[in-house]
Amino acid sequence: MKINYAIENIMSEFNTEKTKNSILKKIRKDKRSIITLKISKFLKYAAVVTILFGIGYTYQQGFFKENTKHIAFPSEDTITLELENGNLEVLSEGDTTKILNTKGDVIGTQKGNQLRYDNSQIESKKLVYNQLTIPYGKRFELKLSDGTIAHLNAGSSLKYPVRFLKEGKREVFLVGEVFLDVAKDSKRPFTVNTSDNLDIQVLGTQFNVSNYPEDITTEVVLVEGSVSLQVNEKNDAVILEPGFKGSFDRQQRNISTKPVITNVYTSWMKGELVFRGMNLENILKKLERHYNVSITNQNLEYSQKKFNANFGNEPIEVVLNYFKNTYGISYTINDNKIILK
Repeated sequence: MKINYAIENIMSEFNTEKTKNSILKKIRKDKRSIITLKISKFLKYAAVVTILFGIGYTYQQGFFKENTKHIAFPSEDTITLELENGNLEVLSEGDTTKILNTKGDVIGTQKGNQLRYDNSQIESKKLVYNQLTIPYGKRFELKLSDGTIAHLNAGSSLKYPVRFLKEGKREVFLVGEVFLDVAKDSKRPFTVNTSDNLDIQVLGTQFNVSNYPEDITTEVVLVEGSVSLQVNEKNDAVILEPGFKGSFDRQQRNISTKPVITNVYTSWMKGELVFRGMNLENILKKLERHYNVSITNQNLEYSQKKFNANFGNEPIEVVLNYFKNTYGISYTINDNKIILK
């Protein structure tokens, strides 16, 4: 209690002489104690003097003031950018910030929900990669150094060079879903590598790639231009035409194609949900990514039933009420956990 009182008294305005006099009075007062206790008490007060002088000094130096520099630790619902040295930058959708390399040079700029890389004419001798990761419930736009635009869907990650080499192919690595508007360059073909070793090669075109690990197929939908799909060098490449979808079955290791309505597969960029002939299990996966929720399906009767539905940018309750009112599939919501019954 004595120490606490002295600290509180001194913290408001540190006075060295007053503190010494106060402590010395306490020491003199205890001189009447027996010798064995005198030594003990002296050591105690000496420790008090040391503590108080230390606290007073650090207080005057400003160590108790609030530190305005905070270290950002990414959470599961933040957009992160992994730099060439492995450091993680947290990107807030409302911010404007500059992206620096290890030398301190500006290589890109983030403004709102878009990240743009510098289209510098400085020639690079080796590839340096960044990796952008988008959590569930969010979307983001990326402009690569060659002018290619990438729209990344929720739960996706794209690894790409900060600057492409002057010669050779332009290569990126995808997990998740992306819509690409590739800048034309006949001398440098653009290749998308997926986690299941499917190579998607183009010269300049618009197409959508869905490559989520939990799905059994990788889907490529061509909007404009031409796309080549190839599993490995031993297999013949499959050429897609605009308005067609190529599906790569990861178990059978084969590629099939069919005509589709491309808007169904690109509506997610507007925040819309469109289901065509999709079973409930796959619909629930899309809802989890879109709304950043966890869904448990206890209604096995409808798990493989296929549905057609359109939803705008509405709360998830609207989507769940559609299934409840139309098919009698009830649900409960607790925070971000949903159970279908």
